[in-house]
Amino acid sequence: MGNMTKCGPWIRRFLLEHLVSDRNLARNTQQSYRDTLALLLPFVATRLRRPIDELEVAHVSVHSVRQFLQHLEQARSCGLATRNQRLAVIHAFARFVGEHSPEHIEWSGQVRAIPFKKAPKTSVTYLEKTEMDALLAAPNRSCVQGNRDYSLLLFLYNTGARADEAARLTINDLHLSQVPHREQSFVQIRGKGNKQRMCPLWPHTTTQLKDLIGTRDAADAVFLNRCAVDRLHDLASTPWWSAMPRRSPLRCRSWRGKELARTQFDIQPRRIYCAQGSTSIRFVHGLGTSRLIQPISMPKQISR
Repeated sequence: MGNMTKCGPWIRRFLLEHLVSDRNLARNTQQSYRDTLALLLPFVATRLRRPIDELEVAHVSVHSVRQFLQHLEQARSCGLATRNQRLAVIHAFARFVGEHSPEHIEWSGQVRAIPFKKAPKTSVTYLEKTEMDALLAAPNRSCVQGNRDYSLLLFLYNTGARADEAARLTINDLHLSQVPHREQSFVQIRGKGNKQRMCPLWPHTTTQLKDLIGTRDAADAVFLNRCAVDRLHDLASTPWWSAMPRRSPLRCRSWRGKELARTQFDIQPRRIYCAQGSTSIRFVHGLGTSRLIQPISMPKQISR
């Protein structure tokens, strides 16, 4: 390395060599590290009124990092979890520079001494069996999209898979037995960090998935969009209340005070009632206690 004081060469080695070759981190994790530095470096360069390519390691001082963290909370309205995640990336970068450059050991120690903020932990609520049955009864199974929605909810209930895991699921990942009540079916789920896990499927889930995939190619996605040509990219972006017909789950009084999750539906909304909440859903019925999908806040009353 030519100039040991410039930030540029260290950033390149950290992102392209350390994270990829040394750590072998997942692509999303690498992008998260990159995004943090993409926010930090322009912030420091603007405050110091220097071109970003002329920044030195010493310019990313403790004072600059603290100002950056304050900027995240106040100007960008980031929560404590995001603030701590950005700080963890800065700690990792400082550790990397300190390990490879003895001249920057003192700087590395000072930056890594910046503490994390203690974030409050939210309590976790769950759905009872009757509430889950009401949710499964919401889709109109007489149409193709409603049958897909029912299969998706049943699969999430059975496996506890995340939204992106269900969206990226292919038919090749399913191992469905010919006789569901005699042989065990299972699914191979690829999660965060390319971690794989096997999850058994109930006989009813197996039968429903068989009807859903039919004779499609093994490389196709299990859950297709409304055009039946691609996977559900917006599985976690459509508000869950668009799924609720007039007769459905929100009639359950026990749903009040609980927060539901985002999912993909095409059923027109009616009038629903539920109190605001700030916790995610976990199922107590099924194969283990697992998160359904990403939570959202719920209004007290939503009208069509």
